Amino acid sequence: MSVPDRRPGTPAADEREVSGTPRRVAVISGGSRGLGRVLVERLLAEGWRVATFSRTANEFTGWAAQKYPEDFHWEGVDLTDLQSVREFGRRVARQFGRIDLLVNNAGILHRELFLTTAPKRMDEIVTANLLAPLHLTQSCSRAMVRARGGVIVNISSINAVRGYRGVSVYAAAKAGLEGLGRSLARELGPLGIRVNTLTPGYFDSDMTADVTPANREKIKNRTPLGRLGTVAEVADAVLFLASPRSEFITGQALIIDGGITC
Repeated sequence: MSVPDRRPGTPAADEREVSGTPRRVAVISGGSRGLGRVLVERLLAEGWRVATFSRTANEFTGWAAQKYPEDFHWEGVDLTDLQSVREFGRRVARQFGRIDLLVNNAGILHRELFLTTAPKRMDEIVTANLLAPLHLTQSCSRAMVRARGGVIVNISSINAVRGYRGVSVYAAAKAGLEGLGRSLARELGPLGIRVNTLTPGYFDSDMTADVTPANREKIKNRTPLGRLGTVAEVADAVLFLASPRSEFITGQALIIDGGITC
């Protein structure tokens, strides 16, 4: 498996410890693949300690645990098990002593017409895409309050701002996530915590892997920039919102979609 090594110019772990600067800690939900994996890779390479969860381990989580034994933490957690989600945040805070960044990345996409969607399926979609981030955010933000600051980035979807057939329940949950971000920005801002939402359009990911070539061309044709986004471009936007370069930005939703919603 080929995974990038530490970036040139990034200080080694022992150098960072000698400097006396507290090690920054990030929690990334769904960090075993796709966007979450890219964020985990980049943050580890930049000297962060990173905790993540997914339903199952894979080759990447095994590699990261071996390469960064002191800085990487993974657990198997199901998004629909809200108690486990909350406890994960608490365990990370105890293990690393602080939480500086939370990215609510994990989610599930289910396409089905609203009139045929079973009530149980609705509950699962809302739980995974809205309730789980709520519970994880509360758990992690309490640690941020103790550390006197932090950043929360919620990953929404353009389904929350533009209507599409077959994703009504998913869109409702993601819209709730955007509302959460605006309200929390008001509530947590005085405590030094910034909260923003990133709203990606169509980009190459596990969620779009089943899009047919014909539909992919239609999406490209409707997109002013004429292509789908890349996971690296979405990760760049997330890391911007998490960086000091955006330290006067809070309560906002940044749409990164090549202009398809304009």
